[in-house]
Amino acid sequence: MRIDLHTHSTASDGTDTPAELVRKAAAAGLDAVALTDHDTTRGHAEALSALPAGLTLVTGAELSCRLDGISMHMLAYLFDPAEPAFLAERELVRDDRVPRAQGMIARLNELGVPITWEQVARIAGDGSVGRPHIASALVELGVVPTVNDAFTPQWLADGGRAHMPKHETDPFEALRLVRNAGGVAVFAHPAASKRGRTVPESAIAELAVAGLDGIEVDHMDHDPDTRARLRGLAKELGLLTTGSSDYHGSRKTCVLGEFLTDPEVYGEITRRATGAFPVPGAGGA
Repeated sequence: MRIDLHTHSTASDGTDTPAELVRKAAAAGLDAVALTDHDTTRGHAEALSALPAGLTLVTGAELSCRLDGISMHMLAYLFDPAEPAFLAERELVRDDRVPRAQGMIARLNELGVPITWEQVARIAGDGSVGRPHIASALVELGVVPTVNDAFTPQWLADGGRAHMPKHETDPFEALRLVRNAGGVAVFAHPAASKRGRTVPESAIAELAVAGLDGIEVDHMDHDPDTRARLRGLAKELGLLTTGSSDYHGSRKTCVLGEFLTDPEVYGEITRRATGAFPVPGAGGA
């Protein structure tokens, strides 16, 4: 089986609609794909309605968290999307995105960049607005050549000239919410140092004690030495290891199925989950 457990659609900051994403996943030869938009499950219904025969959808979300001032992301799989406490927290994080984006636009204007809210809202469409949409606007304006070039101290990186903080969930609280909603939690790209500061391994050990199920090891932002180190840490802590593309459509260079999750690990994730179950495609429209 070919399993990719981390992708994004236009429900957050991807460029493919949920329907387009599942069709492309099938065309890429995947057997299972997880839709993990940032802090939202809004794309799940569309993905399910278009799910091709032969492809299984794993419902999920990527949660925005912060530990000791360090931003981190938690992948939550197969939880009950209607569980009240977890739903309220996701909505709180998502609703804070608009004033945060407007604040970053104001800072960019102060820096002489003629970016507007209307431009960013157009790029975001129906998705939850975020830094990648602002980065895309900077590319449109010719300020930076690529989206990745916007995530620097000069512009949008944590602590950068135009950066604004947002509400982010404490990861220990996130683990509690995911578990109570019947889901499975995996720490996304834990050693992606190109994105900024990363949490220490001692914190990962504490999260493991608190109920973390796994860490995302095979990821484009981890070089081979980092993957080997993380695999050893996971073994030491009794954590599952996953692999995925972190696909965002044309917004990033990664491609569907670039990294994959071992079928035995996938099976263990589905066994642990009680809030929802993978959905096999029956041939969507």
